[in-house]
Amino acid sequence: MTATSVRTAADASVVQVNGGRPLSGRISVQGSKNIALHLYAASVLSDVPLVLTGAPDIVDTRVCAEILRRAGADAAYRDGRFTVSPARRVRPVIGPELGRQVRTTAVLAAAVLARAGQVTFPYPGGDAFCPRLIDRHLAAMQAAGAEVITDDDSIRAVCGPRGVRAFTVDVNTPYGPSLGATVTAIMLAARARGTSLITHPSIEPEVTETVRFLADRGVLMHFDQEGLHVSGSDWIAGGAFPVAGDRIEAATMAMATAATGGSIHLDNITAADFPDGLARLLAQTGVVLSEELDGGVRAQAHGPLQAVEAATGPHPGLPTDTAPQLAALLTQADGPSVIAERVYPRRDTHTSRACAPSAPTSPRPAR
Repeated sequence: MTATSVRTAADASVVQVNGGRPLSGRISVQGSKNIALHLYAASVLSDVPLVLTGAPDIVDTRVCAEILRRAGADAAYRDGRFTVSPARRVRPVIGPELGRQVRTTAVLAAAVLARAGQVTFPYPGGDAFCPRLIDRHLAAMQAAGAEVITDDDSIRAVCGPRGVRAFTVDVNTPYGPSLGATVTAIMLAARARGTSLITHPSIEPEVTETVRFLADRGVLMHFDQEGLHVSGSDWIAGGAFPVAGDRIEAATMAMATAATGGSIHLDNITAADFPDGLARLLAQTGVVLSEELDGGVRAQAHGPLQAVEAATGPHPGLPTDTAPQLAALLTQADGPSVIAERVYPRRDTHTSRACAPSAPTSPRPAR
């Protein structure tokens, strides 16, 4: 199979795919986009220079670097290294032309609020496959002592002269714990005086990697039956930290390979990095993931692909971000399959509306 980029007469980029051959070979999985975006926000909290290694070479990385630069930090990306030297004085504004390009604007805003005591930011942009509110993000800011003022175009959060304070906030939603609001609350709590409690926290890798990043830099935090406890610090260290391999990219490559009857060696990922729900579902379809002796994972289909009934869910379940790819894979399976969406009210823009099942219309708060 080959793919080439060509230009149409209207000068629009298209991808031309010549199929009919199995995908095969060896490729390195890039650093996780979603984990990296939350770590970029966490870098705002650091008091000394740091570098994130293995950062993904994507547009969002450059957008976040520019947001940090405009906030006063010295931020740059080159050859997989995202370097940040903290601002002496954080400028508390995220401009709309940048903030509307990424989904993690509220998380970035929380980090700026934690450092500067105030922030003005636009509503997030990025993917828009269904309505995604930020109500739990704003609830965390209010719990941390900020007055939050909203209008049709932007949001302003302002704390008192002592800045953010320790707080308790529930980040649960009707669809399960909010990933994004959990990280927003972590940003605020890491700089608040005292110990904060985040109840019903998400345990997605984006959250646990942010926790690990800040814990390595001296912030005391732990999970227990009550939730996530965070003891704030007025000094957060820097240094180097690796961005974990992207489990969604790895799953996408594995499913594309299986759909074509090929075999692929994925580097910078382990079998344990595939969530249990995803690994079990792939095994049911006939896709085998195996550890390689020299590192990485081999993915291939053993025999004809089998139809399945699946439902997305919070980690460690089947990731919602793999549902569209899974739908494509299952077009090659023997028999009808069903994929139920249990994280968002609907996620069917990759299918024909005529074929899409009915779904609730109430929006799910942003993850």
